[in-house]
Amino acid sequence: MRFGFVNEKNMALLTDLYELTMAQVYLKENRTKTAIFDFYIRPTKKRTFFLNAGLEQLLYYLENIKFTDEDIQYLKEKGFEDFFLDYLKNFKFTGNIYAVEEGEIVFPNEPIVQVEAPLPEAQIIETFLINTLQHPILVATKAIRCNIAGDFKKILVDFGLRRAHGTDAGMKAARASYIGGFAGTSNVLAGKEYNIPIVGTMAHSFILSYFDEEKAFEAFAKQYPENTIFLIDTFDTIKGLKNALKAVKKLNMKSFKGVRLDSGDLVKLSKEVRKILDEEGYKDAKIIASGSIDEYKIKEHIEKNAPIDGYGVGTKLVVSSDLPYLDCAYKLVEYDGRPVMKFSPHKITLPSKKQVFRQFENGKFKEDTVGLYDENLEGKPLLKKVMENGKVCINLPTLEKIKEKAINNVKKLPKQFLNIGNEIEYIPSISENLKKVVEKLKEEIK
Repeated sequence: MRFGFVNEKNMALLTDLYELTMAQVYLKENRTKTAIFDFYIRPTKKRTFFLNAGLEQLLYYLENIKFTDEDIQYLKEKGFEDFFLDYLKNFKFTGNIYAVEEGEIVFPNEPIVQVEAPLPEAQIIETFLINTLQHPILVATKAIRCNIAGDFKKILVDFGLRRAHGTDAGMKAARASYIGGFAGTSNVLAGKEYNIPIVGTMAHSFILSYFDEEKAFEAFAKQYPENTIFLIDTFDTIKGLKNALKAVKKLNMKSFKGVRLDSGDLVKLSKEVRKILDEEGYKDAKIIASGSIDEYKIKEHIEKNAPIDGYGVGTKLVVSSDLPYLDCAYKLVEYDGRPVMKFSPHKITLPSKKQVFRQFENGKFKEDTVGLYDENLEGKPLLKKVMENGKVCINLPTLEKIKEKAINNVKKLPKQFLNIGNEIEYIPSISENLKKVVEKLKEEIK
C-alpha cells in the first residue's frame, strides 16, 4: 500500500515524460546553451484581470528539486540512457527567474514568470511550474472577485477543502484565497503551514447525533461560549434559530458569535433571522451564509439587501467553477541569444527576453506594455529577478503583506475591470522594438 502523495523527495518526477525525453536529446546533441521560457495566460472573456499567486511554492521547488537514487533506478528501468541518468544524479536548477510578484494584477499575453537557464533545466521544470502556478492564480482571482462583489465589506472564509480536486489543491486554494482577501480557512493544515486563521462552525451531523436540536446547541455553546456559530437549518431555519436562542438563554450567555444559514432562500431567511435576532437583543450576532456561494451570489444578495455579514465559500471557489482551468502556456522565446516564436494559428507567441511596463494615471491603472527586457519604456517594470543561479535572491514577503498588496492593487483598477459581469478582454500593447523582432522573424520563415 502506498500513499502516493507528492513530497520533497519525489517531486522531481512530478513531470510529463516528454520533458525528460526532450532533455535527454538536448544533452546528447549538446544543446545546453541558455534558453528563455515565458509563462503566460492566454486571453479569455471570463476574467477582466488575474491576480498572481503561487510563486513562493515554485521557488521552493526550484531550490530543492533533486532526483533520488530511487528515481534514477525507476528511470533506468524505463529505458533512459546512462549518460542522462548521470546528469540527473547531480541535477540542480542553476538558472535565473524573473517574475511578477504575488498579489500583483496580471493580464493575458504578458510574461508572469520568465525562466533563463540551460535548455535541459528549463525544459525539465515546465510541467511542475505550470501545475504550481495555474491553480493558485485561478483561486486567488476568484477570491478577490468575491471581495469585489461584497465591496470588501463581507467576512469571507474558505470552506472548500473537501470539494477541492485533491489534497494539494486544497492547500493551494487556502493560501491563494487568503491572498485574494479572505479572512481565513477551514483547512487546519493550511492554517499551520501558512499561518492563516482557521475558522469553523458545526455540521448537520453534530445536531442529528443528539436527536434534539436544542440540546446539541447547548452542548456546543457550553464548550465554545466565545466562538459559537449555530447552524440553524437542519430541520427548519426559524425553529432552529429559536432553539439556538433557548440554549443561549439557558446558559446565561449575554451574547454569541452568530448563526449560519446553509440552505433555502438565503435572502428571505436572512431578513427573518436578522429581525428576530435584533428583537431578542442580539444585534451583534452575525449571519453567515454558505452553500454554492460565489461572487455572483454575493452580488445578488447585496442587490436584494440581504443582511448577511459573511460567507463560507467552498466548492465554487476551490474549483473556480465558472473558469475551471487556466488556459496558460510555457513557451521558448529565445535560445542561445536568438529570439524564437511560434506562428501556430491562435497560439502565436512573442519572442525574446521581455519586460512588462505598467502605467498609472491619477492613481489608477492605465495600461501595460510588453517590451524587450533592455528597453527603457514609460511605466513600472513588473518582472523582477527573484532567483539567481538557482538561489532565491529576494526577501520573500509574508502572506499578510501579499494579501495587503493584492487588495491595494485591485483598488487601483478602473471601474470597468471591477464589474464582475463584464466580459472585456484587455490585451497589453506591444512595444515598437518588440514588433520589429516579430516582423524580422516572420520574414525569416517566408
